[in-house]
Amino acid sequence: MLARYIAVSLVLAFAAWTLPISPAAAQATGATEAPIITVLDISKIRRDAASVKSIREQIISYQNKIQGEVQKEQEALRAAQQELAKKQSLLAPEAFAEERRKFEQRVVGVQKMVQERRQTLEQAQNAAMLQVEKALNEIVASVAEKNGYDVIMRLSQIVYVKRNLDITGIVLQELDNKLPTVQVDLPKN
Repeated sequence: MLARYIAVSLVLAFAAWTLPISPAAAQATGATEAPIITVLDISKIRRDAASVKSIREQIISYQNKIQGEVQKEQEALRAAQQELAKKQSLLAPEAFAEERRKFEQRVVGVQKMVQERRQTLEQAQNAAMLQVEKALNEIVASVAEKNGYDVIMRLSQIVYVKRNLDITGIVLQELDNKLPTVQVDLPKN
């Protein structure tokens, strides 16, 4: 009798597990529809967005300006080093040591200036990109809400996806409309 009871229980449990759930039953039990999943190519947006391109152009322009200044300083240091070499035989050892110390301080000053400018440039670039990221996050949330997407995954995390699930073009167009350029806060010196 116990064996029959166990067999009937197993059959009923299996039948209940394999039967499809009606929409009304699904709502009553809390089950939901399959989530709507899409993908987004973040690297494409970071490469092709108009705002990112404007940031890149400003940064490159400023880097070229800095490079020109650094080259002038390096030429001046080379000339000072040649002058110092000429003075070595003419000056007393103490006087030459003092001239050499001044030259080394100048070299350190130039190195410090270059490092400070690079750091300032990096900070300015990061601040500008933060504006892009903020706008991008707002747009992605808006697109997801408007279209009923439950999950948006990074394309770089996916092995295969159908093209119709990729919303990169939509997001890129909205980002270009909302934020066509970003002004990079570059140092004035």
